[in-house]
Amino acid sequence: MATYVLGINAYHGDVSAALLRDGQLVAAVEEERFRRIKHWAGFPTLAIRSVLEMAGIRGQDVRHVAVSRDPKANLLRKGLFTIRHRPDPRLVLDRMRNAGKVRDLHGPLATALGVPRDDLPTIHYVEHHPAHLASAFFVSPFASAACCAIDGFGDFVSTSFAIGSRHQLEVLDKVYFPHSLGLMYTAVTQFLGFHGYGDEFKVMGLAPYGRPRHVDAVRQLVRLTDGGKFELSLDYFRHWSDGVEMEWDDGYPTLGRVYSDRLTQLLGPAREPSAPLTAREEDIAHSLQVVYEDCAMHVLNGLWEQTRQDAVCLAGGCAMNSVANGKVRQRTPFTSVYIQPAAGDNGTALGAACYVWHETLRHERAFVMEHAYWGTSHDVERVLASVPDRDDHWEYDIERCPTSADAARVAASLVATGHVVGWYQGRMEWGARALGNRSILADPRRSDVRELINTKIKFRERFRPFAPSIAEEALHDYFDDAAPDPFMQQVYPVRSNKRGVIPAVTHVDGSGRLQTVSARTNPTYYALIKEFEKLTGVPVVLNTSFNENEPIVDTPEQALDCFMRTRMDAIVLHNAVIRRQPAEHTAALGVAR
Repeated sequence: MATYVLGINAYHGDVSAALLRDGQLVAAVEEERFRRIKHWAGFPTLAIRSVLEMAGIRGQDVRHVAVSRDPKANLLRKGLFTIRHRPDPRLVLDRMRNAGKVRDLHGPLATALGVPRDDLPTIHYVEHHPAHLASAFFVSPFASAACCAIDGFGDFVSTSFAIGSRHQLEVLDKVYFPHSLGLMYTAVTQFLGFHGYGDEFKVMGLAPYGRPRHVDAVRQLVRLTDGGKFELSLDYFRHWSDGVEMEWDDGYPTLGRVYSDRLTQLLGPAREPSAPLTAREEDIAHSLQVVYEDCAMHVLNGLWEQTRQDAVCLAGGCAMNSVANGKVRQRTPFTSVYIQPAAGDNGTALGAACYVWHETLRHERAFVMEHAYWGTSHDVERVLASVPDRDDHWEYDIERCPTSADAARVAASLVATGHVVGWYQGRMEWGARALGNRSILADPRRSDVRELINTKIKFRERFRPFAPSIAEEALHDYFDDAAPDPFMQQVYPVRSNKRGVIPAVTHVDGSGRLQTVSARTNPTYYALIKEFEKLTGVPVVLNTSFNENEPIVDTPEQALDCFMRTRMDAIVLHNAVIRRQPAEHTAALGVAR
């Protein structure tokens, strides 16, 4: 009889669920995909029900539930910090309320599983950072590796150093609250006027437009210490003393201002969110990225000194800093890097489940995550019949292709002739990136396509780049010193002689956040790229997530709705290709695309 372990991230941002069957990943998905609100916090009720449905089991079939938080972890350090620093009582009460919800999640869990509260499976509380570490190492291809998790905070820890071997993780060292590189990045992100949860990636995209004029100032925020560790200059921050507002209940997570007034004395007035971006903000963003990279490499070099491993596995929210990730092999002795696609807090659901299977239940490893397609899949037929009735302004032509290879061929032809195409295939991706199953595709050779997509389809900031999906075997023809990465987690320089060939996916600094695609891991998407190469000579397509200021689409209805309210030219739903043109009765009235 199979043993099922359910992992969950609950009462935090990016809540999620992941399900293992005898140590093999069966399904993993974020709650936001069902709630349609980015970074959904609270309890992952719908994600739990979804992974059970994908596995074809019921709640009573689950033997173990792994929660990626442990309210009992580091209690002595928490107590000593409170005694020494006497933070605002609101800070203490807020953390106690959140910990109470994590401890008493039996009711919501029973509801999600559909079982009586008295019949719940065994519940394991896994400390946040070991869950991060487990999410990286236990699904990696390495028999042994150094492991590092860097984030804001979780269970009073911001950075952890470990070594993994076979089915065991040994934590070597930690950096504790209130010191955090993730918190430092968040503070300056807020200072630059980006206050949304998860907006740090915007600053990473803005940074290449600036110059390192404020590096010396930003360096004052942090001090590097021996062994790869660091300390924040706490006068610039208020998260440790003033009771920063946090909201982790059902809905969009919020975080109050974490920087103190002293940061404005150092860098000048903070930017209002509605104010235009100027060269000053670009320069501060650039300087922040420089300082963060120096700090991250200091941490990783310290980890290498302790482990002397060739490979490193990274996790935590800071492992989503793909620009820094692409420099690890250059700036440290590590020769191989593995980062699974849900490296942030969403991935702790997977990590908690893996931790219980390997560390608690003592099972050997037999699974490697080579692709990210662990989410839902849907039948598209039910939506195709409704297409003609969707919109009075457009007429829709539906072409049904005999095979997925034919659909890939048609889609490649559309992209090669300048069309922007919604691409909806198979199982949804796990993690923050669209990796060829829930993607919007365009021609990377067009210099104007980035502005077109940002302003007329994605409705987002103009400075944000788009990613290249490249046939794996062509990687070194287009990128310098790059390693294959199916998860779009690393940025590398585009070769100088190729930047003019693929300008739409070459950022202002000449880099690209690449995704390598192989026939082994995604044959249909790979076929599309190869068909595009036959037509253009370029084995690369522009890939961005299939959404418009919302979570990545889950259902074909959501994909079709996104297609119809934006300026995409066509959508491919499995083997059905839908094109649109102005309806005859509106064309006469001058309705334009």
